[in-house]
Amino acid sequence: MTIDFKKEVKFNSGYIIGISFISALGGYLFGFDFAVISGALPFLRKEFALDPVWEGFLTGSLALGCIVGCIIAGRIAEKYGRKPGLMVAAFIFAVSSLGIAFSTGFTYFIILRFAAGIGVGMASMLCPMYIAEISPAQVRGRNVAINQLTVVLGILITNLCNYFLADSGDNAWRWMFGLGTVPAAVFLLGVIALPESPRWLIKAGRHADAEKVLYKIGSEEFVTSTQQAIEKSLTGAKKQSYRAVFEKSVRPAVLIGITLAVFQQFCGINVVFNYTSTIFASVGSSLNQQLFETVSIGIVNLVFTLLAMWQVDKLGRKPLMLIGSLGLSIFYIVLAYLLQNHLAAGLVSIFVLLAISTYALSLAPITWVLISEIFPNKIRGAASTVAIVSLWAAYFILVFTFPILAKVLGTYGPFYMYAVICFLGFLFVLKKVKETKGQTLEELEENLVRH
Repeated sequence: MTIDFKKEVKFNSGYIIGISFISALGGYLFGFDFAVISGALPFLRKEFALDPVWEGFLTGSLALGCIVGCIIAGRIAEKYGRKPGLMVAAFIFAVSSLGIAFSTGFTYFIILRFAAGIGVGMASMLCPMYIAEISPAQVRGRNVAINQLTVVLGILITNLCNYFLADSGDNAWRWMFGLGTVPAAVFLLGVIALPESPRWLIKAGRHADAEKVLYKIGSEEFVTSTQQAIEKSLTGAKKQSYRAVFEKSVRPAVLIGITLAVFQQFCGINVVFNYTSTIFASVGSSLNQQLFETVSIGIVNLVFTLLAMWQVDKLGRKPLMLIGSLGLSIFYIVLAYLLQNHLAAGLVSIFVLLAISTYALSLAPITWVLISEIFPNKIRGAASTVAIVSLWAAYFILVFTFPILAKVLGTYGPFYMYAVICFLGFLFVLKKVKETKGQTLEELEENLVRH
């Protein structure tokens, strides 16, 4: 039995949005650590005398921690629930942010940034999963996109802080990182008030607890239909294992999830986020102008993420992904040409912002939405772990290689490569990705896996 949205099914929208925002504060931590490195790099290059290889490794060390965090989160999420995993993520991030601020050497800094990555990795997997599992189908895309909204807010607010802290001396980077303790503490306090995922509760045999949560979310018809759909999807389910993730019946969905996760990183946009100062330094911008560009990027990122949230459950997932991948391919070619010929920084800024807006409207939020909804209930935790570990591995490769490629090919060279990757991604989405809007997680399981 599934929910017929033509019938009068009422939802407690305020409650759903509230708990989605609290959970999505984990995305803010992701955005913070993602952006802080861009403002801190000019200071860290001087502090630790970084060459291109070590600069790439320092930037990418977060991703290595994220890989470990995803694996830990998957195990905690299946054994103890989504909520305990979110609490652990917040605690790890708070402690590591404070530790980085007081780090006394390069090795110590790398270890603590790796630890911060564990917290970010856990949150990056658990937040979208949790929101997808507590959201009715008709608003699931928008609610999961709230996680991307908080990522974007984290990037923007952190870039603003970096900009205003830049004139505070050589130790400005310590303040930049140390401020991460504040949102982590707020997130931890917020998670304490969250209910557990009803899908996890039913899977754990706690039907009465699941029913209480579902009644807070929607009407009696919604509760009955959702319980029956979840129980049906879990019939015959065994303990999750990574071997089960690659069984023939679910392999197509898993491979699509992995490919989308890797594509979101190899599309190259995170080079713009993490190496803004490097890109604009190549066309003669001052440090102050470089940091100002990060603020502009944050504002545009926010505006177009809001637009994506408005359209994801209207226009749909697939059209936005197609627009984004093809648009990025075109803008990268122009951007590479501008950088190659050392044209005005103002022109470079325009096409950087066009690329950011395109990504924020499409690949940034929609990839997380699709990863959170295309996997069957009985393997969602393990499959999400595999997909998001792949995402972070791709992120590490991307940010580690950019300084090296930029030195060999010039700052413009890698963008020609990213343009090709984006076009290949466009073809993949066109041929392999199916629309998922408006369907319950259980309906998607029927349509995407069991046919």
